Amino acid sequence: ADVFQSREEDDRKVRRREKNRVAAQRSRKKQTQKADKLHEEYESLEQENTSLKREIGKLTDEMKHLSEVLKDHEKICPLLHCTMNFVTIPRLDALASCLPR
Repeated sequence: ADVFQSREEDDRKVRRREKNRVAAQRSRKKQTQKADKLHEEYESLEQENTSLKREIGKLTDEMKHLSEVLKDHEKICPLLHCTMNFVTIPRLDALASCLPR
């Protein structure tokens, strides 16, 4: 009976060790998948960041250009030269001369 009990304990240890090994393997695989997913997310965010920085650059250039155009236009704009225009409604012909055709 003593030998039988010892063999049963050994079997239990082997089964427990195998179960533990499989669980550890599964845990490592899960960690690796999580790390891969985080890396992919990082790469995607880096690309988006680069793209947004490029867009900021383009918009900044456009804003500078439009500010220059506005500054040049203000020099010749009849709506901005006549002080009466700030008090009364601007005449349509004066407004038309300022609007792009």
